[in-house]
Amino acid sequence: MIKSIQQFQSKGVERLENLFCSYADDLTKVAEMVKGVTEEMIRLGTDIIAEEWEFYDDLLHDNPDLRPGWYVIRRDEITRSTSLGNVRYHRTYYKNVKTGERCYLLDILLGFEKGQRFTEDATARIYDEAADSSYRKGGINVSIDENVVASKETVMEKLHPLKFPKVKPLKEKKSVPLLYIDADEDHVSLQYLNRKGDIKDSKSNTYMPKLVYVYEDVNADNDRHELVNVRYFGGGYDGANGIKKLWDEVYEYISKSYDEEALERIYVNGDGADWIETGAKAHGKAKFVLDKYHMHKYILAATSHLGDSKGDARSEIWRAINGKRKWKAEEVFDLIRDVTDSDSKRKAVEVSKNYILAHWTAIMNGVKNRKDKIHCSAEGHVSHVFSDRMSSRPLGWCRVGADKMARLRVYKMNGGSMLELVRYQKEELPVAAGSEEVIYSADQMLRFEAKNRKKLGSLADIPIYSIPYPQVKKKAALKNQIWGL
Repeated sequence: MIKSIQQFQSKGVERLENLFCSYADDLTKVAEMVKGVTEEMIRLGTDIIAEEWEFYDDLLHDNPDLRPGWYVIRRDEITRSTSLGNVRYHRTYYKNVKTGERCYLLDILLGFEKGQRFTEDATARIYDEAADSSYRKGGINVSIDENVVASKETVMEKLHPLKFPKVKPLKEKKSVPLLYIDADEDHVSLQYLNRKGDIKDSKSNTYMPKLVYVYEDVNADNDRHELVNVRYFGGGYDGANGIKKLWDEVYEYISKSYDEEALERIYVNGDGADWIETGAKAHGKAKFVLDKYHMHKYILAATSHLGDSKGDARSEIWRAINGKRKWKAEEVFDLIRDVTDSDSKRKAVEVSKNYILAHWTAIMNGVKNRKDKIHCSAEGHVSHVFSDRMSSRPLGWCRVGADKMARLRVYKMNGGSMLELVRYQKEELPVAAGSEEVIYSADQMLRFEAKNRKKLGSLADIPIYSIPYPQVKKKAALKNQIWGL
């Protein structure tokens, strides 16, 4: 750090003085002044980071007792991309005399995998932006330095292998009598399944990520509806096993967050899709309720052609529903069908009738329990969580990409930290070849397993500080942490 600051004092300050002299000639050039200051601060910051990393590389290089069994081969220059900018620094390449393994020991200490270009903070920015806008913008916003970018292909390659942690339960179990679950799915157009050109017909070009969310109540203060303690679950979840896994995750969250003895009822709201009804059957206290959006949608479809009489027809259907008279609802639909001339309209009436009657029990679950204030906002949530990013404008996805983006959006809706997500990958994905025994932790400095200590010896417990200390203190702290001393 000292060298970087000294260099800044000799050259950086001079560049800033020239910048402000130029700015004094035209005070309206605020943007140019801010950009110039930003560039100098980025240069200073990246120089400090480089110097810090090189300090630890020098310690390893100059103190063989810290790396018993490893000898120096050469020193190389490398550039890493951070959220601040590119950091160019030197690192030493070593070989182990016993195993023949070759590696950059500093990379292991810093947690860098082989071929890793972007640091964790930079990758977190990629995830955050890609979740909101596009792969291209995710690559552009990898760093505050506009000269540092990642291609959209790089962003895609980072997103496709993503693994996600389970939804965190509430910090303390709560006792509530009712819970609500809304469920729906989006329809995302696929450009290809696994590789370009493998879609042969239009029936297989749609992917339907599922969205499920759990909440305690709806807060309607100030005319704005807000779900209380809402948690989201979602993604592709293909096939019967996928559906089972989705609902297992939902009910596992409920069991860890709520006192199930105090819980009297769980209302599962949706459009009647098989996978949603499956979820309602997976818990003894759950009841499926057909959401009013789809009820209204089918009633409109059955009556829209009736002209001045459509209002009366709709009222009759709703009266039959609210009166719990299934026979009367069927009678009204049949009457509408009999006065309809168009074959296509008659078919629409028949489809609506079958839909309402097939879900009569689910409709009655809502009618008989009005006191429980059952609502459903699944359509709006699917639009906000999925459609805004994935299907509201022409985009081409593959199955993996659509699934990962859906899960990333859900993760972000739950307030998940993108930096935590980046670090979670190191727990889930294989580490770089040659360092399989390294354990990475998101909450503490990197440490090695006991079996790896024999290979790295006293190198195992070298601390990596995120805040630069005076060099004397660094060396003292380093010695105090050496394994076995």
